[in-house]
Amino acid sequence: MVELMIAAPASGSGKTVLACALLAALKRRGLDPCAFKCGPDYIDPMFHRSVLGVDSHNLDLFLSDGDTVRALYARYAAAHGSVVVEGAMGFYDGLGGSTDRASAWHTADTLGLPVVLAVRPKGASLTLAAQVRGLQAFRASSRIAGLFLNDCSPMLAKSLTPMLERETGLPVLGYLPHMEEAVIESRHLGLRTAGEIEGLTARIGRTAQALDKTMDWDRLFQLSDRREGGAVPSARPAAGGVPIAAARDEAFCFVYAETLDALRDAGAELLFFSPLHDERPPRNACGLYLPGGYPELYASRLADNTSMRRWVKEAVRRGLPTVAECGGFLYLGQNLQGTDGGSYPMAGCLPGDGVYTSRLVRFGYSQLTANEDSLLFRTGEAVPVHEFHYWDSTENGDSLTAVKPLTGRSWRCGFTNRRLYAAFPHLYFPGNPELAARFVQAAREYGEERICDEEI
Repeated sequence: MVELMIAAPASGSGKTVLACALLAALKRRGLDPCAFKCGPDYIDPMFHRSVLGVDSHNLDLFLSDGDTVRALYARYAAAHGSVVVEGAMGFYDGLGGSTDRASAWHTADTLGLPVVLAVRPKGASLTLAAQVRGLQAFRASSRIAGLFLNDCSPMLAKSLTPMLERETGLPVLGYLPHMEEAVIESRHLGLRTAGEIEGLTARIGRTAQALDKTMDWDRLFQLSDRREGGAVPSARPAAGGVPIAAARDEAFCFVYAETLDALRDAGAELLFFSPLHDERPPRNACGLYLPGGYPELYASRLADNTSMRRWVKEAVRRGLPTVAECGGFLYLGQNLQGTDGGSYPMAGCLPGDGVYTSRLVRFGYSQLTANEDSLLFRTGEAVPVHEFHYWDSTENGDSLTAVKPLTGRSWRCGFTNRRLYAAFPHLYFPGNPELAARFVQAAREYGEERICDEEI
C-alpha cells in the first residue's frame, strides 16, 4: 500500500497543488487514493475532495491524542490502495510556532509515514541542500525520504537533481514546472474554496498530466510502499438515528468530516440543509448544528432568507438542542457586517453584532473550560479547540474560559445552557466523543418530549 506525506519547509511551497496533482495521478493509475490534512484546516480537504469525489480527513495532534489520530487514519485509509497526507505550514511548525507538537513532522512520526519534501528552488542552489540537511538533522528521525522540486523549470531541475542527491543523500523524485493552473487565489482565511474556482477539475487534471511525465514513479512507490495491509473500517450505525439538521452550503462549509461521523457514531441521522437556499430545516429535526464558514460573504442573502432566520430564532428560543461554532455563532447574533461593509440582520437568538476587525482574532489553539453545566460540558471540563476568524462579536458571552496553552492568556467566551453551545471556538468531536454523545442524547430527549418543530 502506497502511503506518504507531502510536506514543505514553509507555507506557500505549493503543497496543496502537488497533493491534488498526486491524488489525481494515483487515481488515474487505478490506485484508489484517499487523502488527509494535518492540522485544523478546512479548505485544503475541499480541494482533495474535488479530486477524489470522497471526503478528505483531518489529523490533529492537539485536538486529539496519538491513539485517536492512529485510529482515524486506519479507519479512513482502510480499503484504499494509496494514501496522501498533506502537511501544514513548515515541516516542524507546531503549537504556537515554537514547538513541534501537532506539526506535520509530529503527525508523520506518529503514523510512521515517509515524507516527500516539496521545495521551491527559486533563488537558491547549493544553499537549498544546506537547508534540507538542516531539516534532516533537526530531529533524530526526520522521516524525510525524498525531495520534489516545485515550480521549477526542466533545465533547473536537471541541474539541481544530481547536486541535491549527492549533498543530502535523498532521491529527487521529480519536478513540476511553473504552470498557471497551479496558481490558486487566496483571501482572508487562506485559499479560496474549491467550489469557487472555475474549471478546477480541468486545472488539476493538467497539473496531474505534467506530474505523470516528470515523477519518478518507481522510486516513489519504492519509498512509500509500507506493505502492511489495510485496516478493517469500523461499522457505520444503521440508518434511522436521531435526526439532527446540519447546515451545509457556501456560507457554512467549515466542518470536519470526522466530526459528522462522530455524530453518526453517537446515533445521529444528519439532515443537511442550507440557511441560504432553504425556507427552513427538515421538519423532523430534533437538533441543530451550525458549523463555521463564510457567512460574511453571504450576509445580505442570509438576511434576505427571513423564513429561515425566524425559524432558527424560534427553535433556539424553544430549546432545540443547538451547536453553533464560529460562523454559526455569528449567524445566531443580532446583525452581521458583510464584506461589502453593510450590516445585515441575522437570526437574533443572541446579543451582539458580528463586526470585521481587519486582523485574526484570538487565532490558534486553546483549551476551553466550562464554567457551568450545559448541553455539551460539565462544570470544570476542559477540551482543546481552535479559532480562526477575522470577524468578532460585540458580545462573546462568558459561559466558558479559553486559555492559550503556551502563553497562559485567557478570556471568557460562549453562550451555553442545557440546550445550547454557541461560541467562536471550533470543537473536534472525534477527539472528545462524549460531546457528540451528549448532543445526540439531548436531541433524542427533545424528540421524546414531542416539542418538535411542527409547533415552530
